[in-house]
Parts: sequence; structure tokens; C-alpha cells
Amino acid sequence: MIYSMTGYGKSVLQLPTKKITIELKSLNSKNLDLNARMPSIYREKELAIRKLLADKLVRGKVDFSIYVEATAEDTSTQINTPVVKQYMDQLKGVADGDAIELLKMAVRFPDALNTVREEIDEDEWKAIQTEINSTVKALSTYRLDEGKVLEADFKKRILAIGGILEKVILMDPERVEGVRERLTKGITELKEKYDENRFEQELVYYIEKFDITEEKVRLKNHLDYFTEAINSKDSNGKKLGFISQEIGREINTIGSKSNYAPMQQLVVQMKDELEKIKEQLLNVL
Repeated sequence: MIYSMTGYGKSVLQLPTKKITIELKSLNSKNLDLNARMPSIYREKELAIRKLLADKLVRGKVDFSIYVEATAEDTSTQINTPVVKQYMDQLKGVADGDAIELLKMAVRFPDALNTVREEIDEDEWKAIQTEINSTVKALSTYRLDEGKVLEADFKKRILAIGGILEKVILMDPERVEGVRERLTKGITELKEKYDENRFEQELVYYIEKFDITEEKVRLKNHLDYFTEAINSKDSNGKKLGFISQEIGREINTIGSKSNYAPMQQLVVQMKDELEKIKEQLLNVL
């Protein structure tokens, strides 16, 4: 079972005087890259939020946001009435004017408005924590659904590589015989006498040099291990990445040793499937 690093979660908390919206977005990244946006009143809780998200989300480029929308009279800014009145009295001493116009001017002066520092209500924060957990759960569900799509694609391509490998195995005796025939023909065309025993020894050495038996066995084992890792309980994109590198190494070695055009065409097909796997592995948690 694998998880994608791509995900989205959203939760809305309706309180008597405000509506709080919590959003989580996640994209692929080698490590956890967390960006948090929230009103200043909740900043003291940022470290706790970051720890929670790091424990639950593990990896990815994550954007976390808290949006607050006032739905009733609930403001932390108040008019400093004594200061405003004093400004208006001073303005009257300078010039006669309508009270409304004087008020408009007075509220623009320094200290005309007081901003009261809000304190977090603990009951409100507990409700927000519950919604944050719900948002994380929604994002994890999204990641799992995306992971199922990736898993199906991986299994299909691993099976495709395995099928091509079977063709390589069936073709190998034909390849070896082809190499033998080319060398024999080359020696015959030289029209020179040669030691047949010596030639046979050299031929065996040459064919052994291009033997791909070990590579075929190791490639089959790596394909099986990749499938086993996908079916395990823990999602591990890095582990799958390491296995895919080993698969690529064996495919490349078979290609370099094959010395046979039809087999090299099969190797190209395996490489194509593997590249598509590697591209998608960048999104696996």
C-alpha cells in the first residue's frame, strides 16, 4: 500500500462570532517543506501545529492555512474616545467646521484607535485542533486514493518488464548460437588454418564473457522485491526508488552484454517502462 505526496484537505469550523477555515495542500518533495499561514493570534501555537503535521505527513511540500472570517460584531479595534474628542476640540480652535468633518479628520490622527491584543480562548483552540486533525485525515485519504492509482500503474509496468524479460530468456539461446555462428563464419572466411581446440576454448571464453544468466536472475528478483515492497503496509517511496535503480542497473548490463540487435530492442522496451515508473515514484510518499 502506497501513498501519494499529492493531496488536499479542508475543514470549516463555525463559531458564534467567526468562521474558521483550515486548508492543507501537499505536493511532492524530497523532504518535508512546510509553509504555514495563520492570523497572528494563533502564532503561539505554530510550533505545535508544525510538529503535528511533520508527524502525520512525513514528506512533501505542504501549505497549511487558517483563514478567519468574522460573522458577528467581534472586533479587537476600538475608538479611543477621549483622544478623539481632544483632537476635535483642538481642530475647532483652529477653524470652524461641521462635527462630522472634524470627526473624520480626528480619527486619522495617531492613537485615535486602540487595538486590543486578543488572547486565545482555550475552548476555541481545542475545537480548532479537532478540525486540524480532520483536515489532516482528509488529506491522508486523498493521498491514499492517489496512491492506489499509482500502485495500479506500477504493477502494470512491473508485469510488462517481467513479460519482456521472459522474451529475453527465451531469446538467449538463439543469441548465443548467433554469436557462435558469426565467429565461426569469420574464421572460415579468413581461409587460414587454425587449431580447432584452441578456437573452441576462445569461443567458450568469449561467450562466457557475454553471459547474462546472473543478470536475468537478479532482475527477476528485483522485480519481485519491488512488488513485495508495494504490497507492504508501510509506504516508502525512497525504498522503491532504490529498488528501481537496481532494476535499471541489471537492464543496462543485459543491454551492454547482449551484442544482439533483437535483444537490445527488448532492452529498450524495458528501459521505457522503467523510466515511466521512476517518473511516478517522485510522487510516492
